[in-house]
Amino acid sequence: MSDIPQICDYEGSNYRTDFWEGHGRDYEDQVERSVLRRWLPPKGKRVLEIGAGFGRLTNEFKGFQQVVVLDYSFSQLQYAREHYGDAGFVYVAADAYNLPFQVGVFDAATMIRVIHHFANVPLVLQGIRRTLAPRAMFILEYANKRNLKAMLRYALRQQDWNPYTLDPVEFVKLNFDFHPQYIEQALNQNGFHTQKRVPVSYLRLGLLKKTLPTSVLVALDSVLQKTGLLYSPSIFTLNQTDNSGTDQTALDDIFACPKTGAPLVRVGNLMVNEQAGVRYEIRDGIYIFKDLD
Repeated sequence: MSDIPQICDYEGSNYRTDFWEGHGRDYEDQVERSVLRRWLPPKGKRVLEIGAGFGRLTNEFKGFQQVVVLDYSFSQLQYAREHYGDAGFVYVAADAYNLPFQVGVFDAATMIRVIHHFANVPLVLQGIRRTLAPRAMFILEYANKRNLKAMLRYALRQQDWNPYTLDPVEFVKLNFDFHPQYIEQALNQNGFHTQKRVPVSYLRLGLLKKTLPTSVLVALDSVLQKTGLLYSPSIFTLNQTDNSGTDQTALDDIFACPKTGAPLVRVGNLMVNEQAGVRYEIRDGIYIFKDLD
């Protein structure tokens, strides 16, 4: 595996309008929100939303004093900022393999519909753990390799890959499905204790979504979630960090150079550490830790 994993970049894409809005995914959106509303605390200091995209779920973090909205795509973040403004929000364009934050500055983090784009899951989880305080919350959603459709297709010999093996499967370039046991092991090996696992989106079928009202699908999904049977296309996990590390959630200057780890301070429209010789741009109110044209 490469030391510098390839990044899946949504820069300039119409992900919001071509995939979500008006494309019959209200059911998926609502069941994902229902899990967040059950698990998120009523209040918190600072939450990191990793892979926030255009901010589809960002309004669910209203209980936190500060929401750090992170995505690799600058254009997606521009839309999110136009929608939510700056009060209580910080927008960061960065690579999730190299998070630009100091140690232990978040008391919560989420990563939803994102980790399936990462070839090196342990590496990205290691970086997330570094930014979290002891006993912090981490909500992770992942695409389940061992889902009912994949199991049926494998039994009928309509797909080559085995849904029961632990290794991830890359079914499209930089799109992976994961076995639940693989994810649990990766979390545990990187300082997370999994407390809950919930299967969601069991009814993600075009015919069902055209036939039944969204409210009925969501109600049925909530019943299926209670079975705990991890054979759905999507699984949410609620995790807590161990007791190690440093709690720096009270820090105001949360940024650090993703390459050197040196703390950064704002000087005008730059984030700098003169001693380490690093500078990063702030453009349109977005902190940029990636190369832009």
